[in-house]
Amino acid sequence: MDHFQYRGGILHAEDVPLPEIAAQVGTPFYVYSSATLERHFRLFEEALEGMPHLVCFAMKANSNLAVVATLARLGAGMDVVSGGEYRKARAAGVPGDRIVFSGVGKTREEMRLALEGGIRQFNVESEPELEALDEVARSMGLRAPIALRVNPDVDARTHEKISTGRKEDKFGVPIARAPEIYDRAAGMAGIEVVGVDVHIGSQLIDLAPFEAAFLKVADLTRELRARGHDIRRLDLGGGLGIPYARDNSAPPLPLDYGALIRRTVGDLGCEVEIEPGRLIAGNAGLLVASVIYAKQGEGRRFLILDAAMNDLIRPAMYGAHHDIVPVQEAPAGAEVMPWDVVGPVCESGDTFARARLLPQLEPGALVAFRSAGAYGAVMASEYNTRPLVPEVMVRGDHVAVIRARPSFDEMVNRDSLPEWL
Repeated sequence: MDHFQYRGGILHAEDVPLPEIAAQVGTPFYVYSSATLERHFRLFEEALEGMPHLVCFAMKANSNLAVVATLARLGAGMDVVSGGEYRKARAAGVPGDRIVFSGVGKTREEMRLALEGGIRQFNVESEPELEALDEVARSMGLRAPIALRVNPDVDARTHEKISTGRKEDKFGVPIARAPEIYDRAAGMAGIEVVGVDVHIGSQLIDLAPFEAAFLKVADLTRELRARGHDIRRLDLGGGLGIPYARDNSAPPLPLDYGALIRRTVGDLGCEVEIEPGRLIAGNAGLLVASVIYAKQGEGRRFLILDAAMNDLIRPAMYGAHHDIVPVQEAPAGAEVMPWDVVGPVCESGDTFARARLLPQLEPGALVAFRSAGAYGAVMASEYNTRPLVPEVMVRGDHVAVIRARPSFDEMVNRDSLPEWL
């Protein structure tokens, strides 16, 4: 469920008509619903109620300060994968003991930053990283809390580019080698072993891969405890999918996911950490764009928008589907026709959808891309020297610009000419 509904034939973000926002900030723009963000976070809280747990929002899905602060005020932890995300989490009011640092390429500078500012744990992904973290922590007179990310060789049956738990993927250490690495970590003066971490991919629409991975983690936990390791936390990652297409293929609910966690690892007495990103933020955001031209090609119609692949790269990068709807609702019975929905960037890959059934839309008409709150603005670029899209947040009938569109002067002035020019 989201809070983007038609009222009087006009699509609203909570209580705000989208054309009002377009008039204020121009198009394209992203808009987020506070109510949707909060509701989706609470669904995970309810799913794990009664178990010791921490729901850590995966900031790679959407790292806008206002989004992070909205969730932080509900008690969310944060899963960060860079020093920049760590700094944003702290700036949004997230205490260090609610921040988990993941990622395969943490630098010594990032390790030092997190140890100085406070950290719940590092999810360590390799032996060289473990050695580096031990070295940094000892140089600071500290012990770094860690969970080792294990690779369970489970196929998440999701898109090739967002599968992370197979043996050929770059993430984690082989689960078969985990016991010997834990034994080694336990002997390091700068390391404190606290848990086990696993994450197998993103946009999963079936619970079976989760179950296979969690059962392996449960077996590993029992083995590690038998070897004398104090495993008290299980970080089970994120990855639960969302319904991008408005059809009948609904992914599992957080409540089902929570029941699976109880069934597979609930008897271990561990605190459970999960790292949802997409399911919290995805359906909480829209990308709104204007029609520039409706073009008749050779046997095809093209709807050319002022949004492009640099604003929303998921269709070009993953072949991803987003529902595209007119902001002004088409009259009942209005004729629809197939359109190729494209942007103005000079790439054939700048295509959002092919043969998408839409009514006739005139230049200036607004359209909205649904389910664009995750991996949307956060992956945007200034390709073709196009300004980054502004981001807006609504709460009831209140509107706030939470990232302004940069001016062209600001963009140009970031560059500098060498003295010989």
